Amino acid sequence: MSSLIAPRYLIPVLLIAGVAGCALFTPLRLALVLLVPALFVALLDFFQHKHALRRNYPLIARLRWVSEELRPFIRSYFVEGDLEGRPFSHEQRSLIYARAKGELDSHPMGTELDVYSDEYEWLGHSIAPKEEAPEFWRVNVGEGTCAKPYNSALLNISAMSFGSLSAKAIEALNLGASIGDFAHNTGEGSISKYHRAHGGDLIWELGSGYFGCRAKDGSFDAGLFAENSSGGAVKMIEIKLSQGAKPGHGGVLPGSKVTPEIAEARGVTPWKTVYSPAAHTTFSNPIEMLQWVAQLRELSGGKPVGIKLCVGQPHEILAISKAMLETGITPDFITVDGAEGGTGAAPLELSNSVGMPLREGLIWVRNALVGVGLKDKVKLAAAGKIHSGAGMAKAFALGADWCNAARPFMFSLGCVQSMQCHRGDCPTGVATQEEWRQSGLVIEDKGPRVARFQRQTVHSLREIVVAMGLENPWEITARDMRERLNGAYSAPIDKIYEFLDENVLLNDPNSTKIADYWTQAQANSFRRA
Repeated sequence: MSSLIAPRYLIPVLLIAGVAGCALFTPLRLALVLLVPALFVALLDFFQHKHALRRNYPLIARLRWVSEELRPFIRSYFVEGDLEGRPFSHEQRSLIYARAKGELDSHPMGTELDVYSDEYEWLGHSIAPKEEAPEFWRVNVGEGTCAKPYNSALLNISAMSFGSLSAKAIEALNLGASIGDFAHNTGEGSISKYHRAHGGDLIWELGSGYFGCRAKDGSFDAGLFAENSSGGAVKMIEIKLSQGAKPGHGGVLPGSKVTPEIAEARGVTPWKTVYSPAAHTTFSNPIEMLQWVAQLRELSGGKPVGIKLCVGQPHEILAISKAMLETGITPDFITVDGAEGGTGAAPLELSNSVGMPLREGLIWVRNALVGVGLKDKVKLAAAGKIHSGAGMAKAFALGADWCNAARPFMFSLGCVQSMQCHRGDCPTGVATQEEWRQSGLVIEDKGPRVARFQRQTVHSLREIVVAMGLENPWEITARDMRERLNGAYSAPIDKIYEFLDENVLLNDPNSTKIADYWTQAQANSFRRA
């Protein structure tokens, strides 16, 4: 093609000719309203040097960026099937929306899953359902070790910080937690005034940045912690060691995002960049970590203190178990976050390639506690794409005592999975700090939706427990859950994964498949022996 008629030259020439023609021919002058701006944009593209596509195809190349912006919405609304879509499928989101709105959540014509493929797994029901099972259950955390144990719901709001979520989203979540009598985890961004707005129970998460109890040099301030943890709204404290979306990764909050409100909540200077190191500075080995757990329990006035992690190096979990035995100090709970978790921004490589998924991670921590005889003292919470009663039941089968959810509660607020969280452009006002975007989120409407979703999901767990002929969800075991390995064979979960017997790591560790990891673990170091 001759360079004289190449799109680089042809498009501006045609636009110039069009503008000239319309200017001379009176009936067409109205078209100048469109042609003049188009010509201006085409000339900008023609002379700029940053984008080759725009330089070679002035004006029309911008359709590529428009298509990129619309792609998630077109895919979600027009292309994906009910069982497609990630991280949450259309079917999963529809279930959450229906429960949040109080609408019918039944499904017609049977399952759409291929029951002979590896996407299918199931829980065994009973010929004699237990209809007299309690209407709901709660779990005591810290009983026997704390002056102020917490009676927790079985489904709570997982960690999401103010700053990652909007002020209105945080306030609506807290209203829902207050209405439904369940807990709201603050995320590592500390306790903002929006977390306290409606009196919902709080789990205060402490990350390596020590926000809310941070000294000027970024270290932990015991006095500030005691002051902020003493309030009645704070029911438990959770030390975040790592999280599913970006395990082992620190964080940087650019100064431009440190608004006065966010700075107030985190205890930092407004408009100044804040760094969170990858590792905590209050401890360097398992024993020191547990000593800090005991210190926080005392400073808080006897409230339950636990740790949250995404399992990475298996020997480290066993090292913590050995440290519990050596010190006699146990956390009141351990939250296992699966690698499939995540709400805000995270490096793609970490999200895709680092960290153990929830199922394996939960089994590892369960085995570590059962193997040393401490499971009755340390409660287990599970987090990682749990959005339904069935998901909760499966977590209980693997050893969980309660469950946490983050993105499903975002959906209950109206999130449409537009995948704009990291950009602050959330169209529903959930994950943005722009006030005009937040104006669409009405707290008085969304708070009850949060409560309804939680209530209906826990009710669906009860229906499964009843169908299985059990008294409570803690009676669900790994043998009650089956996984399909191929089209011709399935097996109970306890035949696929190893589930250790009580005290076996103390009495006969060499009889287990994790004997090498047990040998590598040491109470005074996170490194391999």
